[in-house]
Amino acid sequence: MSLLNKLFGSSEAKEKKEEKVLPWIPLVEVSQLETIKEKSNTKTQAIFKHSTTCGISRMVMKQFIAAYNVSESDLDLYYLDLLNYRDVSNETGYKFQVRHESPQLLIIKNGVVVKHDSHGAINAIDLSTFI
Repeated sequence: MSLLNKLFGSSEAKEKKEEKVLPWIPLVEVSQLETIKEKSNTKTQAIFKHSTTCGISRMVMKQFIAAYNVSESDLDLYYLDLLNYRDVSNETGYKFQVRHESPQLLIIKNGVVVKHDSHGAINAIDLSTFI
């Protein structure tokens, strides 16, 4: 029986993996950018720009979620669906003087972007160094 269980899996061995949920704050309005800038004076802010139709963006986001280990009290994490909120995405670039890329992570402290990266380089950022 154990050989069959190894080949086909047993119901006992199949446990649902609990999906990690991050404390995302939806970024859906341009006015939120000023709030992010102001809040960055007392608490690190991060914006994850994501393209919901891009496989690379989806892969990077999954890796980011898996590796995320920052407390909600240390960092506010914003999620920007740049396809549905193109105007917010465009204004993010203007306000924080960062060229648009997707996926992209911006780390904001004291009103300015102190680190940003895109694609696979996102997951090389050690968020704890910005807290």
